[in-house]
Amino acid sequence: MGNITIAVSGTPGSGKTTYARFLAERYGLRFVSNGMLFRELAQEMGVDLLELHRLAEQREDIDREIDERALQEAKRGNVVIEGHLAVWILRDIADIKIIVDAPLRIRAERIAQRESISIEEALSQIQLREKSNAERAMRYYKVDIRDYSVADLMVKTYPLDVNSVKHVIASFVDAYLHVRKPFKDVKA
Repeated sequence: MGNITIAVSGTPGSGKTTYARFLAERYGLRFVSNGMLFRELAQEMGVDLLELHRLAEQREDIDREIDERALQEAKRGNVVIEGHLAVWILRDIADIKIIVDAPLRIRAERIAQRESISIEEALSQIQLREKSNAERAMRYYKVDIRDYSVADLMVKTYPLDVNSVKHVIASFVDAYLHVRKPFKDVKA
């Protein structure tokens, strides 16, 4: 297959982690989650996740450190990187950039079920996270995370079921790999 980097972004509850993990497994790639990188940084700093989120609201260097780590992983290649800013941060490195989304109510239902909380609480969490993510992306990178034009593929994960979305995404990646195949052995 050659060296490939895939970036997957999406709104909270849209399925970005599910589909990024699927791609990594299907194509034998490493899986890197910005959430995983965030947890590693929290551990290195000796703080819990909630405290690191609070600090990130005040300190640009925290988001930039996570994004730099994602960038370094992308440069190593053979990886699927998942995160709310991955497609924008990796736009010049990733071979394929995928964004997934779903209606707010559906995402709230998914998160409520996953985290055993009420739909109202999930809605509130999503709205707070999206506001914070959007503000930080604009402030730090001048990126509008509601502008999906950076993506090679944008998939609405509802009303399709998980397997149908996997099929759509895999079909796109398979087609990309098929088209790219004649160029894989070309040396620059």
